[in-house]
Amino acid sequence: MQAPGRDTRVVELRVHGILGTTGNALTDSVASVDVAGDGVGRIVRPADRLRRPVEGPNLPAGDGSVPRVVEGYVWGGMTSGGLAKASWALLFPFALANVAHWMLPPVRPGDRVGGLISGVLRAVMRLSALLLTMLFVAQLTVIGLDLVAAQCLSPGAQCLTFVPDAVRHLDVVRSAITLLPVGLAVLLMYRISGVSWRVSAGAREAAQESGRAPMLPGANVVADPDTPALRAMHITAALSTVALLVLGGPLTPSLDPRWLAAAALLVIALVGTVAIDDPANLYSTEEGRRGRVALGRPQRRTLMTVAALVFTSVALMPGSLDHPLDGSGSTIDLITVGLITCCLVVAVLLVPAALLARSAWASLPSRLRPWAGGWMSAPMLMIACMLGNGFGAGFALTVRKALGDPALQLPAGYDDVTVFWGIATVLLLVGGAGMAVWTLVTRLRAPKGDDMIPAEVSLLHAGRQTDQRAAANAWKWADLQRRYSHHVLLLIAGVLAFSTVLTLVSRLVGMPADALWPDWLVALGVGALATLAGGLLRVVYIAARQRTAARYLGVLSDLSLFWPREAHPVVPPCYALKVIPELAARAKDHLSDPNTRVVLVGHSQGSLLAAVATARLLETLPEEDRERVGLVTAGSQLQWAYPRAFPAVVPHRSLRDLAGSLGGRWRSLCRGTDPLGGAVTTWNRQVYDGMLIGVGLRPDGSEGPLPAATRGPTGALVLGGDHWLPDPQRGPFSSRRWAPGVMAHTDYTGDPEWDRAVAMAAGLETPVRCAALPLQSKTPTPTSAPVQQPRQKSPDGPRLHAQGGDGGSLSDSVEELAQQTEDRTEAPADDEPTQRTPDAAESTESSPGAAPQDTDTRTGPAVPPEITEPRGRTAPWERGMALRLSEN
Repeated sequence: MQAPGRDTRVVELRVHGILGTTGNALTDSVASVDVAGDGVGRIVRPADRLRRPVEGPNLPAGDGSVPRVVEGYVWGGMTSGGLAKASWALLFPFALANVAHWMLPPVRPGDRVGGLISGVLRAVMRLSALLLTMLFVAQLTVIGLDLVAAQCLSPGAQCLTFVPDAVRHLDVVRSAITLLPVGLAVLLMYRISGVSWRVSAGAREAAQESGRAPMLPGANVVADPDTPALRAMHITAALSTVALLVLGGPLTPSLDPRWLAAAALLVIALVGTVAIDDPANLYSTEEGRRGRVALGRPQRRTLMTVAALVFTSVALMPGSLDHPLDGSGSTIDLITVGLITCCLVVAVLLVPAALLARSAWASLPSRLRPWAGGWMSAPMLMIACMLGNGFGAGFALTVRKALGDPALQLPAGYDDVTVFWGIATVLLLVGGAGMAVWTLVTRLRAPKGDDMIPAEVSLLHAGRQTDQRAAANAWKWADLQRRYSHHVLLLIAGVLAFSTVLTLVSRLVGMPADALWPDWLVALGVGALATLAGGLLRVVYIAARQRTAARYLGVLSDLSLFWPREAHPVVPPCYALKVIPELAARAKDHLSDPNTRVVLVGHSQGSLLAAVATARLLETLPEEDRERVGLVTAGSQLQWAYPRAFPAVVPHRSLRDLAGSLGGRWRSLCRGTDPLGGAVTTWNRQVYDGMLIGVGLRPDGSEGPLPAATRGPTGALVLGGDHWLPDPQRGPFSSRRWAPGVMAHTDYTGDPEWDRAVAMAAGLETPVRCAALPLQSKTPTPTSAPVQQPRQKSPDGPRLHAQGGDGGSLSDSVEELAQQTEDRTEAPADDEPTQRTPDAAESTESSPGAAPQDTDTRTGPAVPPEITEPRGRTAPWERGMALRLSEN
């Protein structure tokens, strides 16, 4: 790599995580201004009092510093803000079905059986998504046309008495008024599915088929060019479903031309949805070319136009509306059975698909393998289908309750849905109570006091018993959340599946729900559905009025809208398709200056965006420019979540290849107290002989055992590419902001190790040697005076000095630290009046020939701290070994 010169500068390009943020918070400044972007994706820099962009503080690197430019990419406006984005939560079941498609296991190259099974799975996924769309519009039609127009507004009905009789006797008016919202909903779905964020970067991404595992992370996260055809199939099926429901249902054939046309359109939509499976145009078969021609733009417009005409004719000529519609029950039942069948097929086919893909992760530790052995897509699809069914049923029951007429009837299938959610609510309450009891028992059985402090915590917070106790509890619960979070999804899916079986059995028995199940269970189901629907509407309303609430609702959008439209087109646009290419383009612009090094930095969800953008950038740069690219992730889910939930998108080997491509310039900041983020490049960590060791990704692109962790000047332990930060932080440090307490997932930029990680990612600094030092007693034994070295002022500004007994400046020599240790050991710490264990920076030998200090007696699991020796010097404890080797 080219050595840094006098004109070298570092551009730190930051990407935030979920919930969005402001430009000020992202750039750690009191003011910020836009310097690029299009207002949707904003690139900001710190600003002065005149709102002029300024560079960030110099970046410490080795014995000096280099200029640094801090920029941030703000993308939160793509997922939250305003009524339009808040209403996206109503499409959450659609988004979950789309996410389930991306969770399918990968296919090994050349595996024909696996490719066939994967193709069938993707087809069933798309079919499930189409059935969800059909169920959504069918439920809207039942509410509007059946419940309101045909029953509530029928002549002589004691419901909405303010409506004049003239309107009640005009079927066409009642039908047109109640079907108008359904038509508008279909139009809104068409508009949403056609919206895409405009990429201002200029370059477009090359498409790759989503079923194949990429060589680098997220290589197949691209737009599907067949999305317009899939959108046409959904719109055609939605309009045809409404027409069939009004004309008697799909199970009641009719010679009415409208029924025949609607049935034919629905068959075309079903067949077309199953047949669309070439997102990247990888297969140049004759059948694929014919399929693309058959679903070209003229054909798609023709299908949607004919479906719209059939829908309009049904709205204007609905037939008799003096009784509940006969087609409501059969339509809802048929779609529901289709969804359950699709979930069952996916669950069965995922077993061989996951077994065939198992070789890709069989050699990995259990905590790195995909969740549920690669079978996680089935539970996610089950949750999406049952939520879609529950939302519609909840709205229908809520509307019937609001109308206040006990004579109003809903299809018999809604009674089954009520029983289903009653059983599910009971089981979820029982499961939640069981988890609470298990958590309480685990907490009661856990060791108390210093015995509960893990060795890693003791090593990281050496000499600080108060911090050890505070961190130990947070480490434990954060580890439980990371380890068992997917079990919650499995529990929910299992409860829903068991409730479905019981409901189907009761339906096959043929007894009414109120006769087979107790009244309290049915009432509980009604309450659960009403709460589900009413709560969702209330959250959307509050989010539309209050921006802060919209940010929290945006959590669902941030997590689900990262994925492009693949199985369900009626989801909001994918922000990753805009953020990733624009990040790569911005980095490439900076790299046009040969003296500039770019470090992409991502926090939480932003770490996935930054990693994928870095991978795309490395693929397009020449070799000499790749060496000027670095990556820093903080609070990342790139090990414990994304490779395990999406093994075909972010497989473990793609992270290994990315680490090898960066050659050690991938640094990850992590805290054991962070329940959402964790280690990225290391695993199987343990403390042995006072050293943190483990296995991880190596700079050469391989993986295996790593050298023991080194201690940074601010207390962080650097193992491989992971920087384990002490939390609570050490310090406070002068000229550096500091926050007390456990920080968990927040404020990674405030840690003093942040600058060091950025410098390493920029290739300006590397971890140096360290050695374990013995713990000193409170009263040190007399030793020879250390050699005093002249202290030079830094030409780049004030140095950071530790305060509060945290051990020296960030650039003090070992001899200086030893002298400071002797000065500070006179008085014990306030919170430990009887004994004091010094920090890593407070413990050292005073001279090459001095004897080691006596260790103190500690009740906790004391582990010798470590310290990093400045560059170009040999630590005193290493010189004896070097002399012995030379004598031999």
